[in-house]
Amino acid sequence: MTRVASQLDDTFNQQLRQWLPGVEVLSLPRGLPMDLPGDVEVLLAAPHADFRDAPAPPPGWPFGLRWVQLVSSGLDYFPRWLFHGVPVASARGCTAESIAEFALAAIFAAAKDLPQVWIDAPGDWRQRPLAAVAGSTLGLLGFGSIARELAPKAQALGMQVLALRRSREPFAVAGVEAVADLHELFARSDHLLLALPLTEQTRHIIGAEVLAVAKPGLHLINIARGALIDQPALLQALDTGRIGLASLDVADPEPLPEGHPFYRHPGIRLSPHTSANSPRVYLNIARLLERNIQRQRDGLPLENPVEIARGY
Repeated sequence: MTRVASQLDDTFNQQLRQWLPGVEVLSLPRGLPMDLPGDVEVLLAAPHADFRDAPAPPPGWPFGLRWVQLVSSGLDYFPRWLFHGVPVASARGCTAESIAEFALAAIFAAAKDLPQVWIDAPGDWRQRPLAAVAGSTLGLLGFGSIARELAPKAQALGMQVLALRRSREPFAVAGVEAVADLHELFARSDHLLLALPLTEQTRHIIGAEVLAVAKPGLHLINIARGALIDQPALLQALDTGRIGLASLDVADPEPLPEGHPFYRHPGIRLSPHTSANSPRVYLNIARLLERNIQRQRDGLPLENPVEIARGY
């Protein structure tokens, strides 16, 4: 029987025991893992500041671990040393469906002026113009699992879909139009989703120069990492009207400190990094863990192996 030390909460761990009866699950607190029993083969690692900021492995690392399964797609929540020992797999793709649904909800909320359009008094009974989703243009910066999940949903609603990514390979979704560069993507999009990993190359990739060429009134959606955006530049673009609305499920840092302008700015809809939080995501993580346990037994490479040089 494979023993797994899980840093997710007890509710999930109990469910994991039911989903994977051939796996013994040891509940482990979040943070830097310490003194793992030697027969624990897998660490199911969850983000935590004490883990991320640890400058060196704990004494005895990696204990008896054969590999590490992250519960997140991004690597920035974990220390660099974690990726230079036993194999590490990410949870890339597990959250794609939930996050794509959240992005669609943000698009509809922006177009239909929700929740402001709802009224609670006779004096507010006045028709108001609303935007159409059909016929609008969605831009996708990055074309990983989230964008692949969102693109056909957007097309089914009658949206034109543009995309930009580092690879020049054809997009996996028919009808998605490639754009030449970041400026073209911002200049042509009505709604624009940031769906790329945070690396040293992408940090603050959305700055004043890019925001200045945005289509007037652009709705910017960030479900990836807050540090992709130069936040003061975004505030300025909102104040000038170049950006019409920013739907932000992520920020830098998290949580934002008391009094941060994002909490009160009328052009920002801020949510607490919760777009991926759904029961199906946890089921997807459990299934990925099960597949990787079997792959390890069969001597096969892990699914979603981390390539630290690429940043994901």
